[in-house]
Amino acid sequence: MRLLKVVVVLVILILAGLTGYAYFGDMSSDPREMRMPVELNLGAERPAPISATVQTAPTAAPEDSDAVQPAPAADGAEAGQNDLD
Repeated sequence: MRLLKVVVVLVILILAGLTGYAYFGDMSSDPREMRMPVELNLGAERPAPISATVQTAPTAAPEDSDAVQPAPAADGAEAGQNDLD
């Protein structure tokens, strides 16, 4: 029984000491400036020059007569507008 009291007292003292060190101990580091060069896209291949990849885009996209058109709004507002105000 006496040994148990000693162990409990030691545990309490250790916890109190750890708490005091956490509050009052100087654990902050000195600030210092660090500069490191950074390479982005390490795994990506380098893009080809723009002049080599330029292609002419079609001037007009073919219209699909079977495409679904949005229905006009019932209250006269533009289609796609949300009335959440």
